[in-house]
Amino acid sequence: MNIAVKSYCSHHLTQNFKQFSRHCSTFSSDQNLISQLQSCKNISEITQFHALMIKTGQDQIPFTLSKLLACSIQFTDYSSSIFKYVKSPNLYMYNTMLRSYSISDDPQKGLVFFNYMREQSVVLDQFAFVSVLRSCIRLMEKWTGVAVHSVVLKSGFDLFLDLKNTLLNFYCFCGGIRCAHKLFDEISKRDLVSWNTLMGGYLCVSNYSAVLDMFVELRRDGISASVTTMLCVLSAIGELRIALVGESLHGYCIKIGFCDSLKVLTAFISMYGKIGCVSSGRSLFDEASQKDVVLWNCLIDGYAKNGLLQEALSLLREMKVQRLKPNSSTLASLLSFCASSGALNMGEYIQNFVEDQQLALDPVHGTALIDMYAKCGLLVKAVNVFDSMETKDVKCWTAMIMGYGVHGEAKDAIALFHRMEDEGFRPNEVTFLAVFSACSHGGLVAEGISCFRKMVLEYGLTPKIEHYGCLIDILGRAGLLETARELIKDLPIEGDATAWRALLAACRVHGSVELGEQVKKDLEQRFGEHPADSLLLNCTYAIAGILPEDRDMLEVKEGKLEKEVGSSLSGKKEAGCSSIELYDSSRIFLSQCVVR
Repeated sequence: MNIAVKSYCSHHLTQNFKQFSRHCSTFSSDQNLISQLQSCKNISEITQFHALMIKTGQDQIPFTLSKLLACSIQFTDYSSSIFKYVKSPNLYMYNTMLRSYSISDDPQKGLVFFNYMREQSVVLDQFAFVSVLRSCIRLMEKWTGVAVHSVVLKSGFDLFLDLKNTLLNFYCFCGGIRCAHKLFDEISKRDLVSWNTLMGGYLCVSNYSAVLDMFVELRRDGISASVTTMLCVLSAIGELRIALVGESLHGYCIKIGFCDSLKVLTAFISMYGKIGCVSSGRSLFDEASQKDVVLWNCLIDGYAKNGLLQEALSLLREMKVQRLKPNSSTLASLLSFCASSGALNMGEYIQNFVEDQQLALDPVHGTALIDMYAKCGLLVKAVNVFDSMETKDVKCWTAMIMGYGVHGEAKDAIALFHRMEDEGFRPNEVTFLAVFSACSHGGLVAEGISCFRKMVLEYGLTPKIEHYGCLIDILGRAGLLETARELIKDLPIEGDATAWRALLAACRVHGSVELGEQVKKDLEQRFGEHPADSLLLNCTYAIAGILPEDRDMLEVKEGKLEKEVGSSLSGKKEAGCSSIELYDSSRIFLSQCVVR
């Protein structure tokens, strides 16, 4: 027996097993059993312990069997095989299995097991409800969670704070932030977990002002904040770009000692990067006594977001000296900046750095690389990167479809979309936007309409105004202007001016003056006057060959229109600009400028 034990267990655990063999008759009430089980580090050690229990008959005692089940909770297949042979499981065993399923790779089994418990007339307690709600959160099963909530209310377990906090977490992450706040208001004795949960929920739905309001209310109630609280608040401040509040909170964190936490320090560097004070973030970085990879990545990301690419690359080189590797998110941020600024040489330098470091081309990094090459005009390289990726996700496919679209390769984009479906990937809303955009630029009317129907009928996705805007653009480019107008009128959602303006642009292309005037009138009535609409209609007149003296000019009265970004009161666009990369630097050119 000792030989078998040594093959699976450490020396310390072997000694425990010997002791277990000598005293197995007293383990049914001895707390030493718990420490013995807790010393098991892997499934092999647990199975050996289980074998000894079977040999000595301890597996027939509910107490010891319950503890064995609890210690094997992370190994769902093994724990379920144990549970299967329990003749009369008690509530603790049921709850242990339910918790095991809720943290497993397949939380759907947790919902199935919960229903099984109800079928067996098991009297549920708050621990059972907490576990099944965690499964609902992981699966984003909103209506199942709501049904569980109703059972909680009927059972009278809504008095337990831990269960209320779990319900709060469920509503926050399953699209019910209003219900979450209502539930929060109903909690008479809230703890810090309650506050942090709701603040995290508002952060998830991008309601950053609500996060700050709740933090002020928390402090007013005399509740001490935690590191989790500060991480949430700092993220909100960064998104709102409120420098003064961020600096004030920095002083507060120094005062109460939170800046000793590496997580808080990282959050401050991230916040300073978002509000444009990256130098303050660099000071914190230089003063930090301990630096992990996340801290380095955070500062690099801050440099990239503020357009300081040279500083970011310098830090990247320093990481190489320190033998640290950047994560894929940081590389994606750098490549995204290279794509938006046209800095192709720097993007290729980053890629060479990645290859030298032998970093894996994961979906996040690969998607950013595809996007950069496509936007910088190197479609072939984008395709090569896509084909070389061993692991792809929906974002990779979407980026490649978008790349084909912006290069006018609409048929290739559609072919890739169908290939994506054939390989078992489910397109999302962004994927269909890329497909519609490609169809619009390529004049593929039938394919665009077919994909729109597939989006709604086959995949059950609800079109947003952006999708309808693309569809209207497809119809407009094909000359189906009246059809596009009727579609706008019958939109099932209340949209913005995007769809109408797309139709007005189509009127300009086809020189449809009468319809253009009607659309312009509709735009004014619904959304007010806008200089861009006047320009589009004037261009429509020009395309139709109608000279100014032959028509009533659209009058833009002085002071009538507010000045918009990118336009002036006269309705003239400001000069457009473009940039090129030359000798490792970007050169910006304005339209009509003269280069000597």
